[in-house]
Amino acid sequence: MRKQLPDFEGQSSPDNWYDLQEDWPLIESSLAKQYGIRIRQHGDMLWDEFCTLVAGLMPDTPLGSVVSIRSEQDPKTIKAFNADQRRIYNAWRNRRAEKQLEDPEKLEQAMKNLEAAMARMFGGG
Repeated sequence: MRKQLPDFEGQSSPDNWYDLQEDWPLIESSLAKQYGIRIRQHGDMLWDEFCTLVAGLMPDTPLGSVVSIRSEQDPKTIKAFNADQRRIYNAWRNRRAEKQLEDPEKLEQAMKNLEAAMARMFGGG
Protein backbone atom coordinates (compact mmCIF):
# COMPACT_ATOMS: atom_id res chain seq x y z
CA MET A 1 0.00 0.00 0.00
CA ARG A 2 1.29 3.44 -0.89
CA LYS A 3 1.98 5.89 1.94
CA GLN A 4 -0.07 9.09 1.84
CA LEU A 5 2.10 12.11 1.18
CA PRO A 6 1.75 15.38 3.09
CA ASP A 7 -0.65 17.90 1.63
CA PHE A 8 0.52 20.97 3.58
CA GLU A 9 -2.98 21.60 4.96
CA GLY A 10 -2.24 21.14 8.67
CA GLN A 11 -0.63 24.55 8.97
CA SER A 12 -1.36 24.88 12.67
CA SER A 13 0.58 21.74 13.55
CA PRO A 14 3.75 22.41 15.53
CA ASP A 15 5.62 20.23 13.04
CA ASN A 16 5.05 22.74 10.26
CA TRP A 17 7.82 25.27 10.32
CA TYR A 18 7.05 26.90 7.00
CA ASP A 19 4.07 28.31 5.18
CA LEU A 20 3.58 27.23 1.58
CA GLN A 21 2.37 30.65 0.42
CA GLU A 22 4.39 32.94 2.64
CA ASP A 23 7.64 31.05 2.10
CA TRP A 24 7.17 30.43 -1.62
CA PRO A 25 10.31 32.40 -2.63
CA LEU A 26 12.35 30.29 -0.19
CA ILE A 27 10.82 27.10 -1.58
CA GLU A 28 11.58 28.13 -5.15
CA SER A 29 15.18 29.01 -4.39
CA SER A 30 15.67 25.85 -2.30
CA LEU A 31 14.39 23.59 -5.08
CA ALA A 32 16.72 25.36 -7.50
CA LYS A 33 19.71 25.05 -5.19
CA GLN A 34 19.26 21.43 -4.14
CA TYR A 35 17.75 19.86 -7.25
CA GLY A 36 18.50 22.36 -10.02
CA ILE A 37 14.75 22.63 -10.66
CA ARG A 38 13.16 25.91 -11.69
CA ILE A 39 9.65 25.20 -10.42
CA ARG A 40 8.05 27.87 -12.63
CA GLN A 41 9.28 25.93 -15.64
CA HIS A 42 7.66 22.69 -14.39
CA GLY A 43 3.97 23.47 -14.59
CA ASP A 44 3.27 19.79 -15.18
CA MET A 45 4.88 18.54 -11.94
CA LEU A 46 2.63 16.22 -9.97
CA TRP A 47 1.61 17.39 -6.50
CA ASP A 48 2.97 14.20 -4.91
CA GLU A 49 6.34 14.78 -6.55
CA PHE A 50 6.40 18.42 -5.40
CA CYS A 51 5.58 17.35 -1.83
CA THR A 52 8.36 14.78 -1.89
CA LEU A 53 10.90 17.32 -3.13
CA VAL A 54 9.96 19.92 -0.53
CA ALA A 55 9.99 17.32 2.25
CA GLY A 56 13.52 16.34 1.23
CA LEU A 57 15.03 19.82 1.34
CA MET A 58 18.27 19.90 3.32
CA PRO A 59 19.31 22.44 5.99
CA ASP A 60 21.80 24.09 3.65
CA THR A 61 19.01 25.44 1.41
CA PRO A 62 17.33 28.83 1.99
CA LEU A 63 14.16 27.21 3.35
CA GLY A 64 16.17 24.71 5.38
CA SER A 65 18.14 27.50 7.04
CA VAL A 66 15.00 29.40 7.98
CA VAL A 67 13.27 26.25 9.25
CA SER A 68 16.33 25.46 11.40
CA ILE A 69 16.01 28.87 13.04
CA ARG A 70 12.23 28.73 13.46
CA SER A 71 12.29 25.25 14.98
CA GLU A 72 15.20 25.74 17.37
CA GLN A 73 14.37 24.74 20.95
CA ASP A 74 17.71 24.86 22.72
CA PRO A 75 17.69 27.98 24.95
CA LYS A 76 21.48 28.39 24.72
CA THR A 77 21.37 28.32 20.93
CA ILE A 78 18.45 30.76 20.85
CA LYS A 79 20.26 33.11 23.21
CA ALA A 80 23.28 33.07 20.86
CA PHE A 81 21.21 34.00 17.78
CA ASN A 82 22.38 37.05 15.87
CA ALA A 83 19.92 39.87 15.10
CA ASP A 84 18.69 38.34 11.83
CA GLN A 85 18.19 34.90 13.36
CA ARG A 86 16.32 36.41 16.30
CA ARG A 87 14.09 38.40 13.91
CA ILE A 88 13.23 35.22 11.95
CA TYR A 89 12.62 33.23 15.15
CA ASN A 90 10.41 35.88 16.77
CA ALA A 91 8.46 36.76 13.63
CA TRP A 92 7.48 33.11 13.11
CA ARG A 93 6.34 32.69 16.68
CA ASN A 94 4.36 35.93 16.55
CA ARG A 95 2.60 34.85 13.34
CA ARG A 96 1.72 31.46 14.85
CA ALA A 97 0.38 33.13 18.01
CA GLU A 98 -1.75 35.53 15.94
CA LYS A 99 -3.20 32.62 13.95
CA GLN A 100 -4.15 30.85 17.16
CA LEU A 101 -5.95 33.97 18.38
CA GLU A 102 -7.98 34.14 15.15
CA ASP A 103 -9.99 31.04 16.08
CA PRO A 104 -11.67 31.53 19.49
CA GLU A 105 -13.00 27.95 19.58
CA LYS A 106 -9.55 26.43 19.14
CA LEU A 107 -8.14 28.83 21.70
CA GLU A 108 -10.86 27.89 24.19
CA GLN A 109 -10.19 24.18 23.63
CA ALA A 110 -6.45 24.71 24.08
CA MET A 111 -7.10 26.50 27.38
CA LYS A 112 -9.34 23.66 28.58
CA ASN A 113 -6.63 21.14 27.66
CA LEU A 114 -4.05 23.19 29.55
CA GLU A 115 -6.30 23.43 32.61
CA ALA A 116 -6.86 19.67 32.57
CA ALA A 117 -3.12 19.00 32.25
CA MET A 118 -2.35 21.34 35.13
CA ALA A 119 -5.01 19.67 37.26
CA ARG A 120 -3.52 16.25 36.54
CA MET A 121 0.00 17.46 37.31
CA PHE A 122 -0.98 18.95 40.63
CA GLY A 123 -3.40 16.27 41.78
CA GLY A 124 -6.68 17.99 41.03
CA GLY A 125 -7.79 15.93 38.08
